[in-house]
Amino acid sequence: MRIAHLSDIHFGGENVEAVAAATQRLAADHLDLVVVSGDLTRFGEKGEFTAAAAWLKQLPEPLLVTPGNHDAPYFAVYDRVFTPFARYERAIGRARFQTHLSPGLAVYGVNTARGVQPRANWSKGQISEHQVEEALAWFAKAPEGVLKILVCHHPLTEMLGGPMTGKVWRGEAAAKAFAEAGVDLVLTGHIHAPFTWPYGYGDGKTYAAGCGTLSVRERGVPAGFNIVETDAAEMRITALAWTGKSFESERTWSLARR
Repeated sequence: MRIAHLSDIHFGGENVEAVAAATQRLAADHLDLVVVSGDLTRFGEKGEFTAAAAWLKQLPEPLLVTPGNHDAPYFAVYDRVFTPFARYERAIGRARFQTHLSPGLAVYGVNTARGVQPRANWSKGQISEHQVEEALAWFAKAPEGVLKILVCHHPLTEMLGGPMTGKVWRGEAAAKAFAEAGVDLVLTGHIHAPFTWPYGYGDGKTYAAGCGTLSVRERGVPAGFNIVETDAAEMRITALAWTGKSFESERTWSLARR
């Protein structure tokens, strides 16, 4: 099984050459799924969503896309407070959750972004108990033995030494619940840097994996995206980095499957 994981394209501030090269590379690949884990836009502007929607149409299907904090309007404060994902849903699709089920694979996307929060930095993440319960109920109905993947924008637990934080409210509790339920992989974006690590819950074989950005907002890491390959024994996650001319393999992690 082969999955492409992209995030944080930030149309309006995208790395034009890297986006074009990634699009071309994905079109030539043999993929079982393409995942985009949020922040398709820079400020949630209508023109940015138009560009993002046009780009998504160029990607191979099936495709699962979840929103990020930048996909709530930054400057249209009324819209951000009262209808934070209306623009996203008109241009891209459902914001609250997304699902993909195919032979051997069950993927659930959950929205950890909010347009407003009772804290100053509303760009940080949240995941409610109800969202976790909904996701777990859906996974419980999946066929036995499938690879279970959760997708959200913000890392549920912090990347040690990362360039920024997610500070997800209820993130640790959610990570524990997903690990104990046997979710295999949690794919995220937000921090613009690739990483993997195991959650310290359950049997230790639930892993977090983040990918880089395809925008010019690099945080000490080249633009890039990840390829996830799985077989019966392991999951291999390769971070591809943009050199200015092509994407080259920067690092591959091998993660044991349960």
